[in-house]
Amino acid sequence: MQGADATTSDWDYVIVGAGAGGGPLAARLAEHGMRVFLLDAGGDPRSGDARLPDDYEVPAFHAFACENPALRWDFRIRHYADEAQQAKDWKYQAGQGVLYPRAAGLGGCSAHNAMIFMLPHASDWERIARLTGDPSWHAVRMRRYAHRVEDCHHRPVWRALRHLGLDPTGHGWGGWLQTEKSIPLSVLGDQGLLRVLRDTARSFTHGLPTPLRSTLRWLGGGLGDPNARRWRPGSFEGLCYTPLATAGHRRSGVRERLLAVAARHPDRLHIELDALATRVLFDAEGNAVGVAYLKGARLYRAHAAPSAQAGEAREARARREVVLCGGAFNTPQLLMLSGIGPAAELAAHGIALRVDLPGVGRNLQDRYEVAVTHRMPAPWQALEGARFERDDALWRRWQHDRSGMYASNGAALGVVQRSRGATGPDQEPDLFCMALLARFEGYFSGFSHWIRDHPDQLTWAVLKGHTRNRAGTVRLRSADPRDMPLVNFHYFEEGSDAEGADLQAVVEAVRFVRRMTAPLRKKGWIAEEVAPGAAVDSDEALADYVRQTAWGHHASCSCAIGAADAGGVLDSAFAVHGVRRLRVVDASVFPQIPGFFIAAAIYMVAEKAADVLLEAARRTPLSAN
Repeated sequence: MQGADATTSDWDYVIVGAGAGGGPLAARLAEHGMRVFLLDAGGDPRSGDARLPDDYEVPAFHAFACENPALRWDFRIRHYADEAQQAKDWKYQAGQGVLYPRAAGLGGCSAHNAMIFMLPHASDWERIARLTGDPSWHAVRMRRYAHRVEDCHHRPVWRALRHLGLDPTGHGWGGWLQTEKSIPLSVLGDQGLLRVLRDTARSFTHGLPTPLRSTLRWLGGGLGDPNARRWRPGSFEGLCYTPLATAGHRRSGVRERLLAVAARHPDRLHIELDALATRVLFDAEGNAVGVAYLKGARLYRAHAAPSAQAGEAREARARREVVLCGGAFNTPQLLMLSGIGPAAELAAHGIALRVDLPGVGRNLQDRYEVAVTHRMPAPWQALEGARFERDDALWRRWQHDRSGMYASNGAALGVVQRSRGATGPDQEPDLFCMALLARFEGYFSGFSHWIRDHPDQLTWAVLKGHTRNRAGTVRLRSADPRDMPLVNFHYFEEGSDAEGADLQAVVEAVRFVRRMTAPLRKKGWIAEEVAPGAAVDSDEALADYVRQTAWGHHASCSCAIGAADAGGVLDSAFAVHGVRRLRVVDASVFPQIPGFFIAAAIYMVAEKAADVLLEAARRTPLSAN
């Protein structure tokens, strides 16, 4: 891969994982003169399969990217320890689990996600500042990292006026990640889609206590831009669009960031792909000094077609620090394989204990998501001719001028709402409901085919943010680094939300969606509700539907910032408790899951971590290591 000579040993940093945390961190450090060795177990997400690079590049193909064998990792996880309860989920495969797609390769999960870029809430940062006593985490200071990331292209008027010193939006205009609107204007020729958008917006607005005042406030507050700075205190609520991380309606993100920096600074950044990290290396004093890894393609057994080869054992050494950025599943696994974690767990697998840190692999969190799916009277005009393949009519249109439905991720409209349980000074809006022009009811083998084969479906995806459950776990399956860990989120009654507030909020959100779609059903513009279906109407029946079908795709918090005696793994500067020169920078660092969509928060954390590391390097000469 592009970058510096891999045989050199004078790397300042060795970073494991080229995803949302490790990618931006490695790029920023290299830009500031550091020599960085970045390794990832996957390859280049734009090559290796007949459907590539289209599955990577075309926004509408993101579900197919999740199932593309060249870049997918198929984790099989549990939502419940209780087998009887788990078996009620139709997506569950006995003896295996529920599919939880991850991506391996340059860009990590940013190579297959839905590209939504929504900033976390201010309280997410304030909570960390209070927990740690570290003022650098205050929301007003964290906003600068959002500016470093974002290059906003969906507010063109303010983009122009900023040159005159006029910019009330709070957006970033010169960052490395370009953002655009999710629905290009070219799809608005679909009359059925226009009716859905118009009547849903009307139904939502009429249900507000002060419809006219709320509409005027919406018009003056960014016209549905969820990332704009508010004119008044509080977080965004109401109708919104979902900004996407695309450039010219083509996926663009961490991969492009890394390749650009490696091209500008080939002597500083080396990207080692097909490299599975197996353990952290330490010196006699207990300092982290590098990473052992296996060189070879498809070595990890989460891969769609894992290799039978053993891989070539190699090492990468760091003069300054080692940073783990493998994500909420793989980072705690790598720490435990390196002797850092719960003592009893390591002993059970014959791993020598280095640091007894019980919080490693605990506190795992996610959203709860469910689907309210509808069949329309006719297929969407905007999807006419869509086979979600190269050379179909919509692909040719996208290829010609980046227009049409393939320029979108399928999200037509979003609504940010506050559940009845979201009260108190620290409680943010916690429900995000998103209208998708597709049938999407969670993850299972072949789920992308539902999107292709049902062009007459409308799914309202209901997402419960700021979940209260902290009971999820990541545990070792074995001491073999090629094995996937055991992951169980312990949903609802198995979890730590004793009052059941999360479950109540999701049921409430399903009823909210039904109120918005009621006028469309009455007029016949929605033919029927497919799931959960009209017969599922009582609170008890809806709660069972949620328990049995809920899923997630924002795994986080399994190596949380916090005091070690309170279950924390990291200090406020991302350093692993009890270990020198070892840090973690990825989705696992959050004490509580932030915002609605986690990618933007991880990007911001990566930029903050770069500042932390550069300041530490400034204060610590290499001779001190």
